Amino acid sequence: MDLNTVLEVCDARDFTGWRTGDAYVGGGTYLFSEPQPHLNRLIDLSRLGWTPIRWLPNGNLEIAGTCTVAELFEFTDHPLFEQCCHAFLASWKIWHMATVGGNLCNGLPAGPLISLTAALDGEILLRSPVGVLRWVSVHEFITGAGKKVLRPGEVLRSVTIPAEALNRRTAFRQASLYGLGRSGALIIGTRDRAGELEITVTAATTRPIRVRFRNWPNAAELRTAIDSAVRPGEWFDDIHGLPEWRRHMALLLAEEIRRELA
Repeated sequence: MDLNTVLEVCDARDFTGWRTGDAYVGGGTYLFSEPQPHLNRLIDLSRLGWTPIRWLPNGNLEIAGTCTVAELFEFTDHPLFEQCCHAFLASWKIWHMATVGGNLCNGLPAGPLISLTAALDGEILLRSPVGVLRWVSVHEFITGAGKKVLRPGEVLRSVTIPAEALNRRTAFRQASLYGLGRSGALIIGTRDRAGELEITVTAATTRPIRVRFRNWPNAAELRTAIDSAVRPGEWFDDIHGLPEWRRHMALLLAEEIRRELA
């Protein structure tokens, strides 16, 4: 879609100051999907030259905000990365344009890279227009449907996955109202070497919900923990699923995961 209110496109390498009406553009798959009448300048991140994805000396995995879905998928054979990338149900073009940073900064409940990085304890590095850096966990970054703690002018520089999280056993479940539909519930379970279980609920809720168990829970304990963690109004409600159905599927899939990882 043409953005006919945009008067200027600025290279991020030459960008000096943030102003009202600005927006960063990475892949642009969301930005150009619907009217953006409040925008009049785009700051293009594509020429910053950030390494898309790399291993750090301490074994952690750093994913740049400009890393595309295709680059993420091709980098590792970790099953959870493959499952979350396929949860996009997107075209070849989207896979090669949509970015990790864009998916996180949109903050949509069905964002599968939110699901991936939240389940693996991702830490986001944000950079202000004047170079001030701050770290925030994925769980703290997303506060509601489309809501995040991103401050004006901040750009998502990277998200880092700790080595320990990458070594956990994982289980993945997804449900949609129809075959190629947007996720109505996306649940990920992880089990570490000490046997602790962690369940992350996304898509069904307005923000990532995590419950953790040091001692292995039974079905009733898991159900109670999830219901207690989701506050009133946090079961998402839109055309892709009613809150009651989303809750039902989240609890059902979480129980499947508990049994798989037991």
